[in-house]
Amino acid sequence: MNIEKTSIKKVRRLRSFFKDVTEAISGTEQDFTEGKLSRAILLLSIPAVLEMVMESVFVIVDIYFVSKLGANAVATVGITESMVTIIYAIAIGLGTATTSIVSRRIGEKNPDAASVAAFQAILTGMVVSILIGLPGALFSKKLLGLMGASKPIVDSMSGYTRIMLGGNMVIMMLFIINAIFRSAGDAAIAMKVLWIGNIINIILDPCLIFGLGPFPHMGVTGAAVATNIGRGTAVLVQFYLLFFGKKRIRLSIKHLLVDFKIMVKLLKLSFGSIGQNLIGTTSWIALVRILSIFGSEVVAGYTIAIRIIGFTLLPSWGISNAASTLVGQNLGAKKPDRAERAVWVTGWINMILLSMIGLVLVLFPETFIRFFITNENVIKSGVPGLRIISIGFIAYGLGMVLVNSFNGAGDTSTPLKINIFAFWLVEIPLAWLLAIKAGFKEEGVFIAIVVAESLMTLIAWLVFRRGKWKLKEV
Repeated sequence: MNIEKTSIKKVRRLRSFFKDVTEAISGTEQDFTEGKLSRAILLLSIPAVLEMVMESVFVIVDIYFVSKLGANAVATVGITESMVTIIYAIAIGLGTATTSIVSRRIGEKNPDAASVAAFQAILTGMVVSILIGLPGALFSKKLLGLMGASKPIVDSMSGYTRIMLGGNMVIMMLFIINAIFRSAGDAAIAMKVLWIGNIINIILDPCLIFGLGPFPHMGVTGAAVATNIGRGTAVLVQFYLLFFGKKRIRLSIKHLLVDFKIMVKLLKLSFGSIGQNLIGTTSWIALVRILSIFGSEVVAGYTIAIRIIGFTLLPSWGISNAASTLVGQNLGAKKPDRAERAVWVTGWINMILLSMIGLVLVLFPETFIRFFITNENVIKSGVPGLRIISIGFIAYGLGMVLVNSFNGAGDTSTPLKINIFAFWLVEIPLAWLLAIKAGFKEEGVFIAIVVAESLMTLIAWLVFRRGKWKLKEV
């Protein structure tokens, strides 16, 4: 009898789980300041994870097809991406500020104020993207040269860089508008628009790179064109849903005003988050510059390893984004203890997930590298990079959640200070010492990455436990 009851309970739990998964993917009207916390995390995490997987697919698809063009083409993508990450840093920073304000207003049950804040974030992102895009497109060759690219790359492959930098508005809008949907609790929408963008990118990538059928043969530049068309289409869908959708956030004529007070608040919050990302980004640029000393094949190996790592880490960023939304909404609802519980539960989930993924990458790095390229010298550089960096995955899992939770609470200055110490004062000097002075070459850079990321997690954990983030007003 007891066995039958136990079996019935298991079946019910399984049915309930699949029902929640279906609801998470299709979209939910759940109030995340009430009810079971575990269910709230599940409903937010699933679409957030799938959203980040979709974002990483852009990167993986590009590098898969570009790798067929040789080491120089892969190095072009890698060097350009090291510059584009500055755009990502700003977009993520503005998205983080948007999440802090919008999620608070939603937690306060004030969707109209949330909509006003959303429009100010979009305006800010547009202005910033124009300021970046014009000089980026005009001086793409000079920027590649400054980054240590070889003469063949600068002379014949700068079109990729020009289009990626010049078309940065699609990146900016994707991140900011998806942050709006996600922080309002409509994470499924953010996921679905990236599906649309990815499908278009996957179809156009090989067509434009290799000149299939009626399409022109554009080489590595075709990858940039395909990516921008895919992302641009996704942004158009986002705007349609913002104005004509029926979710928590819906813009109307009354919201289309410039509110400098909110914009200033957004900028103040975003500076800390942008600073965090720019510190990580400039650190990564410095690492690429150090690696470029050892040749294009080493940069190519590192680029492929980082793309694989990015693919595995982005779902974990999705989970940590769920924690950020829960922190913001529950602080807005005056429930700080529930916000803290959400962080610890999400942190443990992320650690377990990443430790399993990291183990696979540590044991079988060559299998994943060979999927992208057959050049033995590139593989020789990429394998140790993938293996060494993956060792730190268990620490990254908790660190991501803690940092995003600070940001979700509107405390962007604390992780900024932590990043300055971990990346600028530890990672870059240590990478230079190990790679150049100690003679570890590229492996020295990989070791420095693990040390810096693990140190960041430890400091974030110590600071989070003090609880001052609960008192932050947004």
